[in-house]
Amino acid sequence: MRDESLTVFVVDDDAAVRDSLGLLLGVAGYRTALFADAEAFLGAYRGDWAGCVVADLRLPGASGVELQAKLRAIGSTLPVVIITAHGDVPTARAAFLADAVDFIEKPFDQVQLLAAIEAAFSREERRIAEALPRTREQERLASLTAREREVLEHVARGLHAKEIGASLSISPRTVEVHKARIMAKLGARNVMELLRIVLDRQP
Repeated sequence: MRDESLTVFVVDDDAAVRDSLGLLLGVAGYRTALFADAEAFLGAYRGDWAGCVVADLRLPGASGVELQAKLRAIGSTLPVVIITAHGDVPTARAAFLADAVDFIEKPFDQVQLLAAIEAAFSREERRIAEALPRTREQERLASLTAREREVLEHVARGLHAKEIGASLSISPRTVEVHKARIMAKLGARNVMELLRIVLDRQP
């Protein structure tokens, strides 16, 4: 089942093109958001947006390819499809080098456009699926108390319960209780798995 948060963000300064694309994509079952230029899109952009951008090459202000570059510069991985009535090989090459999904010339074939959007959505679904385990792990780490985080950091340094207890001024038995709670919260079966979790979250 398709993730309902996936959206096609249409960026085109031609109101007629925006409206026709919005209608076409809406009838095809896609959720859409329409913008007249790159600046309007970037002004509204949120880091949790998912889906793809369908942008005209020639826009007032930043072009579609420049919008693509600006998205990458701010860390966005939103796939981009460039549409244009003024295509040329160097521009298309620049778009593909920036990882555009497709470069489609107007008047475009609806089948080609929908295929490009499907390819973009498939890319997004893979990214989201790969990010889920890490997100869940971060949520589990956030559930630890301050004392549990201290114990976890000491465990990751290879210290034993007696050493951790001496460092934190608690008994070895209390350390073991904290370790058991940490392992239960993080879903770790042993100290090696706890170590991997700590190392994975370090930059």
